[in-house]
Amino acid sequence: MSQFEGQNIVDFLKVFPDDESCLVYLGDLKWKDGFQCVKCGHQSGCQRKDHGYFCYRCKHIESPTAGTLFHKVRFGLRKAFCIAFEMSTSSKGISSIQMGKRYGIRQGTAWFFMQKVRKAMESSQKWPLCELVHVDEFVVGGQEEGKKGRSYNTQKTKVIVGVELNQKRGIKRVYAQVIDDYSSKSFTPFFEQHISKDAKIVTDKWRGYTPLKKQYNIDQIPSNKGKNFKELHLIIHQIKSWIRTIPTHASKFHMKKYLDEFSYRINRSQFKQTIFHKIIERMVKHKPVYQYQIIQNLSV
Repeated sequence: MSQFEGQNIVDFLKVFPDDESCLVYLGDLKWKDGFQCVKCGHQSGCQRKDHGYFCYRCKHIESPTAGTLFHKVRFGLRKAFCIAFEMSTSSKGISSIQMGKRYGIRQGTAWFFMQKVRKAMESSQKWPLCELVHVDEFVVGGQEEGKKGRSYNTQKTKVIVGVELNQKRGIKRVYAQVIDDYSSKSFTPFFEQHISKDAKIVTDKWRGYTPLKKQYNIDQIPSNKGKNFKELHLIIHQIKSWIRTIPTHASKFHMKKYLDEFSYRINRSQFKQTIFHKIIERMVKHKPVYQYQIIQNLSV
């Protein structure tokens, strides 16, 4: 089966009319570079009519879904593909409640699978922001009464965001990450993971950025009530608006997943034709994530 391209839902449903067509697509991706048995390492086998692969040495039969993020999907592969398609191609977030109603599955089932898709959307950290980069922080959920600016004792989730701008000051790429506080120590992992030391970085006058000048090219200018960071504050507004689609409180651990999803779509906005294929490819390459592993982090 050839690579699916585009964002048209009608075309998508024609290419994937049933679970079997999705299974074929997964198999083509999983074994495109050849087969190697997960049990014995043997590289010789044959593909069966059920699209599993049969190992000639140990007789093990491997499903296209085994060892991937589609492992043990019990509500149907076509529905799973539809959820991944909507999450990757939609410009706006869709809640698990809406997703459950749309595909006739329980809200909890939809939520768990959506968390697996978000796992595949995590940054590889191979492509840091490298040109003109504006950086700022914000809280998710709005300011609390009596707490202004960078309040250290706020109960809201704190986030740092970096926006890379092109030569015309258009938004090129975005990364966002949950932080513990507004100190240089909390900022450092974000800079190390997502910003090149060759980038020209612009922040406001907050003292937390000052120690980072030893390693990064940082220019600190007045915010002027956000007027000097229009593009950055546009992204912050979009993130906050999008997070409001989540019907319940998100812990710090799961907030990271939502931020990864937002960044994934923004960063691939110029490659929308292949964005679905790429997320399925990532899900095939990623090892399985089980519900108990997700549940263990609910209170993190």
